[in-house]
Amino acid sequence: MNTAVPCYYHLDVEVSPERVGQVRRILAAHLRHWDLENLVEPVCGGAELLLNAIDEHARDKNTSIEMWWNGQHLITAVAGDDRDLRPDQDLRGCLGRIAAISDGWGCCATAAGAKVIWFSRRARAFERLPLVPLGPAPSLRERRRVPRAAVVPAGPAERVLEGVR
Repeated sequence: MNTAVPCYYHLDVEVSPERVGQVRRILAAHLRHWDLENLVEPVCGGAELLLNAIDEHARDKNTSIEMWWNGQHLITAVAGDDRDLRPDQDLRGCLGRIAAISDGWGCCATAAGAKVIWFSRRARAFERLPLVPLGPAPSLRERRRVPRAAVVPAGPAERVLEGVR
């Protein structure tokens, strides 16, 4: 049985418009290195949304970005050090878009006053199993058809015997 190796990546950056594209490429390279090509667009797009919002609304541009891969989910967190940033007011539109592209998301504050916004994606979102249980798969014996008895046409000797009766 193949099991995924947990992975972690951390990046500290001072957000500016030109750095947002660079961070996107760095995150995409790590996702590709972890064989998570199908998560590059949603994860990098979500991180880009958050970084652009922080650049627009925050006074303190120092930001930390973290990604955790546990074999099933990829969690991406963006933490800003600006105490005055209010995600519920300043980042409302951004958070709505994050909610639309993620499987789960949240926002919390740290003891130091930093705001952390995280979102998660399933590894293979397009391969989700149905939530309703399926019936058991038929076995080979149930699928094989029993051959029908072969009908042999009556030969001349049988016709004679039938006439004798």
